[in-house]
Amino acid sequence: MDIRILRYFLTVVREGSITRAAEVLHITQPTLSRQLAQLEEDLSIKLFDRGARRITLTNEGMLLRRRAQEIMELVDKTEQELSMQEELVEGCISIGSGELAAVRQLAKLISSFCQKYPLVTYDLFTANADQVKEKMESGLIDIGLLLEPVDIEKYDYIRLNIGEQWAVLMRPDDPLTAKEFVTAKDLSGLPIIMTKRSNVENELRNWFGDYFASLNILFHSNLPANGAIMVQEGLGYSLVIEGVTSALWDKKKICSRPLYPELATTSVLAWKRHQPCSNAVQRFIEHIKYFSDKKLLED
Repeated sequence: MDIRILRYFLTVVREGSITRAAEVLHITQPTLSRQLAQLEEDLSIKLFDRGARRITLTNEGMLLRRRAQEIMELVDKTEQELSMQEELVEGCISIGSGELAAVRQLAKLISSFCQKYPLVTYDLFTANADQVKEKMESGLIDIGLLLEPVDIEKYDYIRLNIGEQWAVLMRPDDPLTAKEFVTAKDLSGLPIIMTKRSNVENELRNWFGDYFASLNILFHSNLPANGAIMVQEGLGYSLVIEGVTSALWDKKKICSRPLYPELATTSVLAWKRHQPCSNAVQRFIEHIKYFSDKKLLED
């Protein structure tokens, strides 16, 4: 598939008109129409529903738009990295992370790295671990801040010495705030907001034990901040890793209590094994290893 044609396709999608897209691309409208028709023929699918004033995407067209955007991001990132392969360390490091307590250590690493390499910039993508790993697999993220366990066949990693503790969010006027910690029995039958990641849900299932069957899982949320808003509105109790977002919560509207028995895990900084990377990314990985060897990653 021709990268140039994908750029044409995305321009048409953005402009909503082949005529306007042709003007932006500085080519003729018939030429652009032929290119799009050839793309549809090559893929054996219909990409557009052509209306009188505006064209819209079919379901297949929407899928191609999403994948084409990912491809173009990767192409642009690769071109940038290839242009930065001199001794001068500059460029952009893409980092994916959840809302974890270990983000504070990541910030310290970046701060010290900035002092050595001030021309390097950073792209921080915040999402759950599954979404971060998906972008790492496609090459759109260089380094991921992930929760253990990690697939050691796919990733090299450095373990961070910060415990990521599970807690339950609730409103300040909730009766459970009178307790120092919350047990599985306390949550039995209450409306619960839970992460949708299967391996994490299995971990919580083990923690709840026999009480899991009586849980009222109201809905799932992939990031703590969204679940916290639902808690504020009285929709339920959110099970979260407290992370850095706990410092941002308005204590007048929301509070948390740790689980008992304690449920905790650790974080790692991970990168794909045997994957070529830019000079800046390689230097940053070396920086991480240095801090780890010197035990400077202690909180």
